[in-house]
Amino acid sequence: MLYLTAQAWRAAPNKRILFFGMSGLGKTYVSNILRGAGRWFHYSIDYRIGTRYMGEFIADNAKAEAMKVPFLRDLLLTDSIYIGSNISFENLTPVAAYLGKPGNPDLGGLGMEEYCKRQEQFRQAEIRALMDTEYFINRSQTLYDYPNFICDTGGSICEWVDAEDPDDPILTELSKQALMIWIKGDDDHTEELVRRFDRAPKPMSYQPEFLTRSWEAYLTETGLAADAVDPDTFIRWTYAQALAHRQPRYAAMAKNWGITVTADEISQVKSEADFENLIAKALEDQG
Repeated sequence: MLYLTAQAWRAAPNKRILFFGMSGLGKTYVSNILRGAGRWFHYSIDYRIGTRYMGEFIADNAKAEAMKVPFLRDLLLTDSIYIGSNISFENLTPVAAYLGKPGNPDLGGLGMEEYCKRQEQFRQAEIRALMDTEYFINRSQTLYDYPNFICDTGGSICEWVDAEDPDDPILTELSKQALMIWIKGDDDHTEELVRRFDRAPKPMSYQPEFLTRSWEAYLTETGLAADAVDPDTFIRWTYAQALAHRQPRYAAMAKNWGITVTADEISQVKSEADFENLIAKALEDQG
């Protein structure tokens, strides 16, 4: 790890951290607090994915839909209008909308072949964005003169790594660059995440093997044809299983490559000093 003791953490003139865990447990909350303190550069993996690695996919998909409307088609063909995505740290909807959901096309669903293609595009984009961490650490210091650095990852980081492999290329690189911090939720948090997702189901990215198993199991359980699946119902059905699938993967990442703090502890952080004390305590407890 980058900081092996609480003393090393407190003494470091340039603190570098990477958050991982399920979305909704406080990664962006605490990142915003630290960024607001004025001494932390905030690198959002999801934002980098949407602006650098999937921007053209997102824009072209929107243009393809617009081209189906004669009025908009004429304007696009004459370069009279411009279509682009308005991605921000707070609004990553264009990425989610492009990923989509599999199922009945009349309900907005994608065919499984197209859905898997977009999943693979996202997997490659996320890996590239993660491997850009060192570049942004250097950029934040040389260009903007920020002493400290936060990497705010998406919930799917655990899908692309093998935390039990000491030579995993992604984790080896990231652990050299930043202290990896798992924000761990408990059963109550999990229930709330499921309730929240059930109210407003959103597209997610899955490990290919997990997605295949889930899709085949859902079709078998429901007896539905692939093009008859309600997209929202399927991803609701899959979400709770995805939480269970990811939990041990996050735990292995924390055990072998980083440290753990709880979502409740993160929710109590109100300042930069609170956060630094929390991480020092976690290093002491783990040491």
